[in-house]
Amino acid sequence: MGAALPETAPSRLFLSGNEAVALAVRDAGCRVAAAYPGTPATEILEELSRFPDLYTEWSVNEKVSLEVALGASMVGARAFCAMKHVGLNVAADALMTMTVTGTEGGLVIAVADDVGMSSSQNEQDSRFWARFAHLPLFEPADAQESYDMAREAFAVSERFRCPAIVRLTTRICHVKGRVVAGEREAHEPAGFVKDPQRWVMVPGHAKPRVALMYEREEALRAASAQSPFNLLVEGSDRRIGFVTSGPAYMHVRETFPDAPVFKLGQSYPLPLERLREFAAGVDQLLVVEETEPLVESELRAGGIACTGKDVLPRVGELSPDRLRPAVARLRGEEIPVTAQPRLVPQQVFPRPPTMCVACPHLGIYYTLAQLRNLTISGDIGCYTLGAGHPWNALDTCISMGASMGVALGMDKGRGQADAKKAVIAVIGDSTFMHMGMQGLLDITWNRGNVTVLLLDNRAVGMTGGQDNPGTGRDIHGESAQRVDFAKLCEALGVKKERIHTLDPYELPTLFKTLREEIKIPEPSVIITDRPCVLIDHYKPTQPYKVIADKCTGCANCIDVGCPAIHVTRRETQVKPSGKEVELAFVRIETSACTGCGLCVQPCAPEAIVHALPEHPVKFLHAKV
Repeated sequence: MGAALPETAPSRLFLSGNEAVALAVRDAGCRVAAAYPGTPATEILEELSRFPDLYTEWSVNEKVSLEVALGASMVGARAFCAMKHVGLNVAADALMTMTVTGTEGGLVIAVADDVGMSSSQNEQDSRFWARFAHLPLFEPADAQESYDMAREAFAVSERFRCPAIVRLTTRICHVKGRVVAGEREAHEPAGFVKDPQRWVMVPGHAKPRVALMYEREEALRAASAQSPFNLLVEGSDRRIGFVTSGPAYMHVRETFPDAPVFKLGQSYPLPLERLREFAAGVDQLLVVEETEPLVESELRAGGIACTGKDVLPRVGELSPDRLRPAVARLRGEEIPVTAQPRLVPQQVFPRPPTMCVACPHLGIYYTLAQLRNLTISGDIGCYTLGAGHPWNALDTCISMGASMGVALGMDKGRGQADAKKAVIAVIGDSTFMHMGMQGLLDITWNRGNVTVLLLDNRAVGMTGGQDNPGTGRDIHGESAQRVDFAKLCEALGVKKERIHTLDPYELPTLFKTLREEIKIPEPSVIITDRPCVLIDHYKPTQPYKVIADKCTGCANCIDVGCPAIHVTRRETQVKPSGKEVELAFVRIETSACTGCGLCVQPCAPEAIVHALPEHPVKFLHAKV
């Protein structure tokens, strides 16, 4: 998280795109802001939460956040919501009706596309939503434009009485730059005006408003043609002219500083006639857009000759190293080779992503890895890493909440090949509330034979430890009602005797409970209750160390997967039977150890002890 934004903004600041959007939202007189955490957009609401005169909330999912913003807009307040690209899919039901009802107070949606998939399961182009919903779209290229366009989006939203979308990308969200802020506006809500013909979207009311939506789109097109954010950058080398937007504009200018560029800032609706005029003044027109060929297709549909994805990749960022060879091919030139010194590749030990030291999910996956005949349906969160080494204990991961429905489908669709396999769904606390509750209800209603592992670590761990309804705290860290997951699961149809809450650090209890529940042919839920190790509410205890002379190299502790355990040497031992056994001798990085005790339990020779001898430990072995 960045530095706190000032109450009264000085003239110059050094901000990330996320911070710039947050400041713009505050300065535009916004009254209500809601979001669900999602990288790379998470920091926007975190920054907004620091302003005491602005209502902010972490909503249970993106659809709810957009509906909260719409409600505020209905009473005339300026409202804002933020989400990552896949979050807008969740909010789409509300979005596609809002485009018909329109809005009152300015309503801005910031959506952050993860171009290059740094932290996402897909690479989605959210510019489609502006076209699908017939809404204005802004695409900033740096932090200053993030501020300017977010403020302008509120004005455009109110002028045309519709939501406005600001499309960010990971590079814009997280790269910092200089921002000159403007004066803060005051905006008083006018109040709600009853109008069932507009706000009650039954078919009879919706049909007449569809025509108004199309009329609005034409007015938006005329406004886009005059927008100062759509600008022509002159250039002396007119062999190729570029049409681009967002961070791709920066790459184009860096790579071809002498080329003319038409920069799209308010990029939908397209200023088609201005682009036609620009195209007439260059020999060739190249559309540089991340990631889908939307502008390219629309230019061609408008009769404007251009090229784009036939020479440029559709995946990832369009950096200078990708632009140079593409333009060389277009010009019929030799593809340039970047001169670099010849380096001897270094053999680097692989560093795959893994869970944190003492993560409460470690015991879950250690236990799952010991069991056989399981099919494990996973979900979105830190625990998705259970698919990797050393556990290899996750078989699917599709989307938020999908573990439940996928598990039920596996149960109902199984044949002889899977008849003896237990079906397990693994889901985190925040993901369960986001989109998993409905899936559990579907499992109980349809009598599915699924065991659910609900991993309650009291945080939205993957995005930085934000609070949710299961933590007992709101976005400001103040006390709030906490969801009782056991009662909630019972209300969703799971029998009380099939609901268990346990400590994931207690491996014998976890193993025994899981082994028993998968044998029972009805829905069951095992709730693990330990806080994320990265939040303030986690309390570390005395660390452990390995007594080298006692370590037999059995590697049971390594199978837990804790990053604090390091292999010091490996040996191959030949048993009397002639079988070779690989041994791995270990040490514990005491400075990183939090004393969770997970590695102690499978250590048969009792080689792991507390680092301070004056505090002896009673060993608890998990015979699994």
